[in-house]
Amino acid sequence: MNLIQEAKDRIDGLLKTACAAAAAKGELAQGELSGTVEIPKDTANGDFAANHAMTGARVFHAPPRKIAETLVANMDLSGSWFSSVEVAGPGFINFRLAESWYADVLKTVAAEGDSYGDVDEGRGKKLMVEFVSANPTGPMHMGNARGGVLGDALASVLKRAGYDVWREFYVNDAGNQIDNFARSIEVRYIQLIKGEDAAEIPEDGYHGDDIKALAKAFYDKYGDSYLDKPEKERREVMGRFGLDINIPKMKTDLERYGIKYDQWFFESQLHESGYVRDTVDKLTGLGYTYEKDGALWLKTSAILAEVYKKQGKSDAEIEKLELKDDVLRRANGFYTYFASDIAYHRNKFEKRGFDKVINVWGADHHGHVARLKGAMDALGLDGENRLDVVLMQLVKLMRGGEIVRMSKRTGKAISLTDLLDEIPVDAARYFFNSRAESPVEFDLDLAVRQDSENPVYYVQYAHARICTLLSALKEDGHAVPEASAVDAGELSTPQEKELIKQLAALPDEITMAARDYDPSRMNRYVTELAARFHRFYTVCRIKDAQPGVLEARLMLADQVRRVIAITLGIIGVSAPEKM
Repeated sequence: MNLIQEAKDRIDGLLKTACAAAAAKGELAQGELSGTVEIPKDTANGDFAANHAMTGARVFHAPPRKIAETLVANMDLSGSWFSSVEVAGPGFINFRLAESWYADVLKTVAAEGDSYGDVDEGRGKKLMVEFVSANPTGPMHMGNARGGVLGDALASVLKRAGYDVWREFYVNDAGNQIDNFARSIEVRYIQLIKGEDAAEIPEDGYHGDDIKALAKAFYDKYGDSYLDKPEKERREVMGRFGLDINIPKMKTDLERYGIKYDQWFFESQLHESGYVRDTVDKLTGLGYTYEKDGALWLKTSAILAEVYKKQGKSDAEIEKLELKDDVLRRANGFYTYFASDIAYHRNKFEKRGFDKVINVWGADHHGHVARLKGAMDALGLDGENRLDVVLMQLVKLMRGGEIVRMSKRTGKAISLTDLLDEIPVDAARYFFNSRAESPVEFDLDLAVRQDSENPVYYVQYAHARICTLLSALKEDGHAVPEASAVDAGELSTPQEKELIKQLAALPDEITMAARDYDPSRMNRYVTELAARFHRFYTVCRIKDAQPGVLEARLMLADQVRRVIAITLGIIGVSAPEKM
């Protein structure tokens, strides 16, 4: 239950009831009262502020302050969540919360338990989050590390928001990059047997040491028996051999990172089943393709021009975009990656029935977004509204104030494995779960510090501190009481009230994080919750408090512990009981 939104709704109801009463007395003209209720930045004058009188000036033909004063004069707060109401400034109406609201927050957190914060914005809609989807041709890099956290945390937020969420990794195990991968292993295999000068890595091949390691592993298993095999057979076997090593390693690394998928979907399945061909044929049947220079092209420019016209762009504006068409099938008969991607997304919508699909991509994919949405529109799948893409910016690793590009362990570019060998998984997940559209400067020194400067340590310490407190008080005979047995009136200090308000904010934060595809709200929320707890703990004694006060503060601390654990769980960070 969202008690902040409920409080806003009740204020709206109180104002409308007061308006009806004033109109019945002839103190206000007949009319419909509307407005918004917000939490002011400065709550010194009230916990909520309503602007109904300001927006009602034209409706009621009266100055806003006069309308506000009339509404307040006709308002009955008895039995409500509000202790007082007053007019401020040109006509704002400020409400202060009563003890009953604070008590209901604590009762709600206790009653809902680990499901506290859940909302039903999604109403069970079937939604896929596809993320990471790194090429299985080499180690995962920092962009994959960040995309993994953003995708996983976003999926958790959306699930908490009432969506039926499916996590998926798209394995690009077909196409040119796999041919290059196989050719690269082949060259290293030949060099291993015949010497460095016997073969040369192609310019568009893979030059890393991981390819040498795969070639060595292949040689250790098969010796030189594949040296005289037909080239096509040799490359097919070597490509599959490399994938059979790399893909399980990717799974292992991501599970170590706390990420598990509902499905690893293989691109090769789309080709082998004929689904790519069928999708391209469908586009052809709809009149969206043409042949040129032996290749089959998608009329991307025409498709996007139609989309932009619907959005209100003029022909001149569209012309400036210099839209281009895309090849779907090359002259050699092979389908492009774009053709596979169209088929894959058609599969998501048409075959598997997802209501909405969210892809987490690197910012370098920006130009691909409109093209793919347009292709879905061409297929009648409403890509504009059903396909969303979260574009994330780059990651800079910092140490000692300088950018780090190489692993201390390997001397090579830092991979996800290297990162997790150096810093805790919790720190990696917390730091990478920042706003997707902002570049990240990941401070490796800060990530391993065990003090309040490290935000993940700061939050985890708050949880551990509460667990230690609860354990000590339990030994002294003070168990956590039921929320209904506590007098919330005992929680009267500003620190206690601010802490309860922050507990109440979680459902709202989950709603907005899901709406904006911004799981970093969870970081900011839980950091502020920990800060408010630390301030409360400094000012409000628990162990030596008077009877009644002790029990109320003990119960409040326990609910903070629960909510910290819930929020860290959404991010995929542990909530330790001891530190």
